[in-house]
Amino acid sequence: MEHKCDVHGIDVDSETRCMHYHSSQDIIAIKFRCCGEYYCCYECHETLANHPAQCWRHSEFNEKAVLCGVCGHELTINEYLSSNSRCPNCGAPFNPGCASHYHLYFDTENNCNMQVTHPRLRRS
Repeated sequence: MEHKCDVHGIDVDSETRCMHYHSSQDIIAIKFRCCGEYYCCYECHETLANHPAQCWRHSEFNEKAVLCGVCGHELTINEYLSSNSRCPNCGAPFNPGCASHYHLYFDTENNCNMQVTHPRLRRS
C-alpha cells in the first residue's frame, strides 16, 4: 500500500515491516518525537537517523504517532495504547509483543529522562 507518510527503515515492505521485525503482525511504524519521522522500529531509527531517539512524553499522547501499515491510518499514542493490538480503522492485528518496547517510544512510567536499557540506544 502507498502510505501518505514516508516510512524509513531497512528493507521496508508495503506494510511497514523491516529487516528487524517482519512477522505478519509487525505492521506499525512509529513517528519518533526527536525528528517527527516515521520509522519501522527503534533499530532502524538507530541505524539510519543521525541523532539519539527521544520518547513521547505522557502529555503528548494525543499526538498522531503510530501508522497502521495495512490501511495507512494514523493513530494517536492513546489510541494505539488502548487498541488491544488491533487497528481501530481496519481491524488488522498488531503484534502484541510490541508492548515490551513501549518504554523505547512512549513515557509510560515517567521514564523519558532515564537511560534506555537497550545498549545501543541513547536518549537526550
